[in-house]
Amino acid sequence: MDFSSFLTSLGTSFVIFIVLMVLFAWLSTRQGNAVVYYPNRIVKGMEPWEGGSRTRNPFAWIKEALSSSEQDVINMSGIDTAVYFVFLSTVLGILVLSGIVLLPVLLPIAATDDGVKKNEHTSNNTSNGTFSDLDKLSMANIEVKSPRLWAFLVATYWVSVVTYFLTFKAYKHVSALRATALMSNEVKPEQFAVLVRDLPKATSGQTRKQQVDTYFKSIYPETFYRSMVVTNNKEVDKIWGELEGFKKKLARAESIYALSQGNGQGTRPTNRTGFLGLCGKKVDSIEYYNEKIKELTQKLEAEQKVTLREKQQGSALVFFTSRVTAALAAQSLHAQMVDNWTVTEAPEPRQLIWSNLTIKFYDRIIRQYVVYIVVFLTIVFYMIPIAFISAVTTLKNLRKLLPFLKPIVDIAALKTVLEAYLPQLALIIFLALLPKFLLFLSKTEGIPSGSHVIRAASGKYFYFIVFNVFIGVTIGGTLFASIKTIEEKPNSVFDMLAKSLPGNATFFLTFVALKFFVGYGLELSRIVPLIIYHLKRKYLCKNEAELREAWFPGDINYATRVPSDMLIVTIVLCYSVIAPVIIPFGVLYFALGWLVLRNQVFFPVNFSAY
Repeated sequence: MDFSSFLTSLGTSFVIFIVLMVLFAWLSTRQGNAVVYYPNRIVKGMEPWEGGSRTRNPFAWIKEALSSSEQDVINMSGIDTAVYFVFLSTVLGILVLSGIVLLPVLLPIAATDDGVKKNEHTSNNTSNGTFSDLDKLSMANIEVKSPRLWAFLVATYWVSVVTYFLTFKAYKHVSALRATALMSNEVKPEQFAVLVRDLPKATSGQTRKQQVDTYFKSIYPETFYRSMVVTNNKEVDKIWGELEGFKKKLARAESIYALSQGNGQGTRPTNRTGFLGLCGKKVDSIEYYNEKIKELTQKLEAEQKVTLREKQQGSALVFFTSRVTAALAAQSLHAQMVDNWTVTEAPEPRQLIWSNLTIKFYDRIIRQYVVYIVVFLTIVFYMIPIAFISAVTTLKNLRKLLPFLKPIVDIAALKTVLEAYLPQLALIIFLALLPKFLLFLSKTEGIPSGSHVIRAASGKYFYFIVFNVFIGVTIGGTLFASIKTIEEKPNSVFDMLAKSLPGNATFFLTFVALKFFVGYGLELSRIVPLIIYHLKRKYLCKNEAELREAWFPGDINYATRVPSDMLIVTIVLCYSVIAPVIIPFGVLYFALGWLVLRNQVFFPVNFSAY
C-alpha cells in the first residue's frame, strides 16, 4: 500500500468521525433520546437541555466541555475523575511540547537524507511491508553513522526532560487534590471505619463480636464505637435474590394489568408455576407473586437471624468516633504475627466484595502467586495468536489462505480500507475478549474491594497489551516476514529488528487513528446504547423501574480505558523520536479524548461508579 492509500484510509476515518459527530448533534436533540444522552442531568434533577431542545445549539457540548472547570468535574463525578483528566492533560502537554521541537527539527533532517534509497539497492525488504514515503520522514532515512543521528539523540533527551517535568507537576497537583478531598467537611462513613481480617480463633464461650469489641476497646478506649462481624450470607443472598425477582415480576404484572384496564379489557395476567413458566398449574400472576413475596419475606427474616447467630466469619468492620483514629488504626500493626488481626482502610460499602473478606492471609498469598503465574502464561502465550493475526490478516496472505475472498478484496474502494484497517480491527476484536478474564483473576486473588480489583486488572491488562500489542506486533511481524533470511543468517535477527522499528510506526499510526476517530466517534454518538435502550423500551420495559434501569448511566470502565490510554502513551513516546510524524496522531487522540470524555462526565457516563 502506498502513501496515497494511507491518506485515503485516514480520510475515511475522519469522515466516519464527522458522520458520528453529526449523528450525535442530531440524535441528542430528540425528545425521546434525552435519557440516553443526558442521564446524569436527569438523575440529579436537572433539565436535559439548557434553553430547550429546539433552541439549543447542537454543538454546544463542545463549548460546555471547554468551559468546564476542574471543580465542576469534582462536583459532578468525584476526585477520581479529576485525577484522570490530570493524566490526560499531562500527556497532552508532553506530546505538544515534544512536537513543537521534534516536528520542525527532525522531519527536515530525516526527509533530506537518502538512507531509504541506498537501502533499496542493498535489500529487497527495506520497510517490512510499510510505506516507503513515510519511512523517508523517520530515522529509517538516516544513513548509518551519519552525524545527523546526533539530532535524534538530543531529541530523546528533550522528550525525557519534558516528560519528567510535567509528570512531577502532575504528581504535585494530584497530591494537592487528594489532600483537599481528605480535609473536606464532607463526611463519609468509610472514613470512620477499618477492615479487620484474619481474626484468630475466639476463646471458649466468646462470640466473634465479643472478641472484636474487647480487643479494640482495649487499644482505643476513647474512640472505639462498635463492630460489625462479617457473616456467611450465601443462603440469605439466595433468598433475597428470589424475593427481588418476584417483586420485579409483580410490578411487571401490575403494569400489564393497568395497561389492559386502560384499553377497556381489564384482563388479569396469568402464568404457569412449572419450569420457565412453560408447564404446571395456571395461576393469577398478581396473587401468586404476592403469596411468594410474603412467604420469602418470612423465610428471609428467619434466615437472617440464624446467619447473625451461627454464621459469623473471621473478619469484621470496626467503627470509630474519630477519622484520625481510623486512619491511624489502618496504618498500625495490631499483632505480633502478620497473619493475625490484619487491619486496612475500609472501602466504600458498595465496593466491598464480601466473599473475599474471609479468605485467610496465607491463602491470599498463595492465590496471588498462582494468579501471577497464570497472568504470565497468558501474556506469553497470547503473543502467539497475536503475532499470527498481525501477520495473517493482510490482503496478500488472505488471498493465499482464503482464495474465495479474492473477488471481494479486489474491489478498489474496499481494498483500500481493508489494507489499512483489517489487521488493526482483528487485533482490537481479539483484545476485547481479555478484560473479563483479568477481572476474574484479580477477584480470585482475594482483594476486598471492587475498585482495587479494577486497579489490579488494569495493571495486568497494561502489561499484556504492551507486551503483546507493542512488542508482539513489532517483533512478530518482522520475524514472520523475514523467516527465510533468519534461517540463512541467524545472527542478523537483531539488526533486522532494529531496522524494522521505523517501518512499524506506520502500523501504529493507523492503529492510533482508528482508536481516536472511530472509537471516540462511537463513544460520543452512543449509537449502540441508543439502539439497546429503544429495543428494551419497546419490547421489555413495562414499568418505570425497568425503564429507569434501561437508561441509567453506566460506569466508564477504568479497567480497560486507562491501560489503553497508557498503551497509546507508550507507543507515541517510543516512536516520537524514531518517527516524529506519530506525534500529531497522539495529540489528536488525547485532545479528542479529553473533549469527548469531558462531555461524558456531565452527561451520559457515571465516572464515579468506581
